[in-house]
Amino acid sequence: MSDATPHIAQKGPFAVEVEAGKRYLWCACGRSRTQPFCDGSHKDTAFSPVTYVAEQSGTVYFCGCKHSGHKPLCDGTHNTL
Repeated sequence: MSDATPHIAQKGPFAVEVEAGKRYLWCACGRSRTQPFCDGSHKDTAFSPVTYVAEQSGTVYFCGCKHSGHKPLCDGTHNTL
């Protein structure tokens, strides 16, 4: 994997129960062992985690392929990979 291309963690979203007002750091590089969240594995790459603050509590679908046009949320891009 080049430093400019994210690793596909999975070809589909991660369904996560979030809490209103809580901050989440989504892994943008695909290297994290705590998917879909950042564990610092992006060090020495061009990637940085994306901050997501939940507006309301409930299920959120975080992008697993790391290619979404609506990062950090899934937009179905994984269907074209």
